[in-house]
Amino acid sequence: MVRRRSLRPEEQEVWAAVARTARPMHPGRQLFLKEVETPAHAVPLHPEAPDPQGHAHPRVPLFRLGEKTKATTRIDLTPSPSEALAAAPLQMDAKTHGKMTKGKLMPEARLDLHGMTLSEAHPELIRFVLNAQSDGLRLVLVITGKGKRGEDIGPIPQRMGVLRHQVPHWLRLPPLGQAVLQVAEAHLRHGGSGAYYVYLRRR
Repeated sequence: MVRRRSLRPEEQEVWAAVARTARPMHPGRQLFLKEVETPAHAVPLHPEAPDPQGHAHPRVPLFRLGEKTKATTRIDLTPSPSEALAAAPLQMDAKTHGKMTKGKLMPEARLDLHGMTLSEAHPELIRFVLNAQSDGLRLVLVITGKGKRGEDIGPIPQRMGVLRHQVPHWLRLPPLGQAVLQVAEAHLRHGGSGAYYVYLRRR
């Protein structure tokens, strides 16, 4: 049987230093120490006391297994390419933009990226857009397709249409960002959500 003894003064100092930096694992529960006696000058552990860096830790409400949560959690999903482009600021003439999105302007050139990988499509897009700007074209069409839903066996859902998500991002980055004035989802007669209107700046 283990005999209990009182802490020596140097042990009390060590215990007090440890107690000041410790945080309770279960806030709200009372801390019981049976093996050692708590020194009289030790700092009590408070559930809502800040840690040594000064960060306060809010109290977590107790719950039972199987109990439904009362708090509502909002999950903000990444916007779709259509939503992101619709929310982008208008850089071109509003009247021309309206005609373009209604399919009343005919693209002067088109690039079809169907069946290409990302490594194949990126240089093709750069070549096409810069050559179109050099030729003085203003409105071109880039066809990406809507993508096919493959076998999804992982815990994280896969995006459908990798090129459809990636092309607007490429058009904002160098060297294409300086050539592109506006990007919009194509009208149904020109491919709908599987294609993009790219309105170019004048050289």
